[in-house]
Amino acid sequence: MSTYTHESMINHHGTGFLTQLAETLHVWRQRYRSRRELAQWSDRELHDVGISWSDVAYEAEKPFWRA
Repeated sequence: MSTYTHESMINHHGTGFLTQLAETLHVWRQRYRSRRELAQWSDRELHDVGISWSDVAYEAEKPFWRA
């Protein structure tokens, strides 16, 4: 006769998947916000960090799921 402990009966795959999904959604939202903010920067701010408007346009046109 075998006995199962509470720990052995827990589905560990579900927690990992949900955690990974939550992390992915967080990253996507962060990218979306960052790209929107970058598109609002002034010429001076872009010059200070060495980014051109073409760099901004390229980055802003990317979908949020692309790094």
